Amino acid sequence: MKPVEKAAPVNLNLGDFLCFAVYSANLAFGKAYKPMLEKLGLTYTQFITIVALWEQDSQTVGSLGEKLFLESNTLTPILKKLEAMGYVLRQRDPADERQVRIKLTDQGRALRKELAQDSFPQTGLEADEFVALQQSVVRLRNNLIRTLKDAE
Repeated sequence: MKPVEKAAPVNLNLGDFLCFAVYSANLAFGKAYKPMLEKLGLTYTQFITIVALWEQDSQTVGSLGEKLFLESNTLTPILKKLEAMGYVLRQRDPADERQVRIKLTDQGRALRKELAQDSFPQTGLEADEFVALQQSVVRLRNNLIRTLKDAE
């Protein structure tokens, strides 16, 4: 893959920055998800934690943090709150006491059934546009992470 040539910015208008487009889209997602999340009594971060556990239950705090791009000191309070709400159990791994495993409760699994496909905010994108955009954003994120690691 050829490296992209760096062009000197002519005008530094806010609307021309990709970082601002992604940031403001994130804010819009937050507002769009708010009614659904309020109905469930969850924050967005609690919600994506549960979604990650629907995908693969009984994960360690470390593996869950990697998947969510969260440090354990950020994730642990989220997990404690979800446990207090009855959605997850935190248990020491019997094979390695240093590890804490997170498992969904029946109540945590039942949340999935409460969410109908039409309760998610609509993007207005066609299916192929949605997939292409999602893949582009993931590629962008991975490139940024790689750039940070290369700079270390």
